[in-house]
Amino acid sequence: MVLHDYEFDSKYTTSVAYFSMEFAIHQAFKIYSGGLGFLAGSHMRSAYDLRQNVVGVGILWSYGYYDQTRYEDGSLKAEFIRKHYYFLEDLGVQATVNIHDQDVHIKAFYLAPDIFGSAPLILLTTDIPENDFLARTITHKLYDANEETRISQEIILGIGGVKVLEGLKQKIDIYHMNEGHALPLAYALYDRFGDMETVKKHVVFTTHTPEDAGNEQHNIHLLHKFGFFNGLDLETVRSITNVYGDTFNLTVGALRAAKITNAVSRFHGEVANRMWKDCEGRSEITYITNAQNRRFWMDKGMLSALDEHEDYALTARKKHLKRLLFATVADQTGKMFDPDVLTIVWARRFAEYKRPGLIKKDLVRFKKMLENTERPVQVIWAGKPYPFDTNAVNTFNELIHISQTLKNMAVLIGYELELSRVLKKGSDVWLNTPRVSREASGTSGMTASMNGSIHFSTDDGWHPEFAKKGANSFTIPPIDHSKPVEEQDYEDNKNLMDILENEIIPMYYDKPEHWTEMMKTAMFDVIPYFDSGRMVNEYYIKMYDS
Repeated sequence: MVLHDYEFDSKYTTSVAYFSMEFAIHQAFKIYSGGLGFLAGSHMRSAYDLRQNVVGVGILWSYGYYDQTRYEDGSLKAEFIRKHYYFLEDLGVQATVNIHDQDVHIKAFYLAPDIFGSAPLILLTTDIPENDFLARTITHKLYDANEETRISQEIILGIGGVKVLEGLKQKIDIYHMNEGHALPLAYALYDRFGDMETVKKHVVFTTHTPEDAGNEQHNIHLLHKFGFFNGLDLETVRSITNVYGDTFNLTVGALRAAKITNAVSRFHGEVANRMWKDCEGRSEITYITNAQNRRFWMDKGMLSALDEHEDYALTARKKHLKRLLFATVADQTGKMFDPDVLTIVWARRFAEYKRPGLIKKDLVRFKKMLENTERPVQVIWAGKPYPFDTNAVNTFNELIHISQTLKNMAVLIGYELELSRVLKKGSDVWLNTPRVSREASGTSGMTASMNGSIHFSTDDGWHPEFAKKGANSFTIPPIDHSKPVEEQDYEDNKNLMDILENEIIPMYYDKPEHWTEMMKTAMFDVIPYFDSGRMVNEYYIKMYDS
């Protein structure tokens, strides 16, 4: 079957299957949770823009990740609502995988390139009448909290994906694992090629995080029992993976199954090489800094004003975009924000290391800043905590509780692609506060910078490759990371607030021309390096054709 409706550019004819648990392609298509999906979505858009021979392979999540709503007191409520998509085509192909000694049937759907302007996607589901209820639930919820379901999802993606591609008679040169979730594909290819050295020639791996949650571990006997290794006996598994203990780390397995691995920023490359330096038999770890698709993320009015060197048009457009954001704020919270007021946004996945509440750590100082009538500040939060992470949900709800007493503070729900775009276009400052070395890349600040929002960040992830102090961004200065975490948070908060009060707020109100110049510089500097056209071209040069 022909999946692409375009001719390939001669630079990109190597055929690539890009395996990812999530893809953020369009607001209407809820098969993603956060940054990994946003990145995969931009990869697919730029692969389409550059006419690359790439097909995405993912899972059609019946209930998505979850829908954010509220309880009566305004706190976060996670709802699981079945989704139906009438823009997908049934590919008419089925595959069978063995999970826990039971045959599980997989059906494949197709997202055509012309629907949302992306490389074609093949999406797998077990939620079909041929399966019993338990097997149907495998593809119900993205990142299911049950360990055995998670393992089953990875088998569906990896082994099921390879089998569906075979059923569609697709000749694939390179299998790209976006994170370790799709690792079972290596063992499906081992069945085809018969040795790991040949498998490695066809597999590349992107590692996205130093966090434990992104470097999944399971008991090797449990994985074996479930069919993670595609029916190989345990002795063979140990021999080809070089894992002889009881714990199997998916990242280690992927590092040893790929011809080359990439980290997702220059700094993350250093961190990943340190992390895995003792991993015997691993592939080389290079880096390709993440990026986002300008066509999708950048406001055309802002781009036009930038190209025309019209400062008045640029600032007028930004004010209009702020009003659009503030209409959402008013709708959700009943608060009327002012487009003339400096507006700070913190919006991304709610994870502890990202420190969503860092700016309010000194609550007295934070409230004083928000209640200042001479130089007011508005702060907005949004993001999706993992619904079964009690600490993350509690942090989200604590912010909601505090916001109910402060008219210049808002916490929004429904953080998906469309709200993310509205926030990036309507913010003045995009706040990013991860503990240094913990944020592998982070891409939300890239798309904010594309829209003239000034990135204010710790010196982590992509930021060191972009930041020019006082010219296109602000940086929270480095501190001693050997100190206790509580001390680090106190020091980072003090430095953050000092920069806000002494540099950012005065510049915004007293030197508007300087502020506009910063906006323009940020927009100029983020393109083209942090546009995903550069990134997907680099994947072909460094990974696929190397």
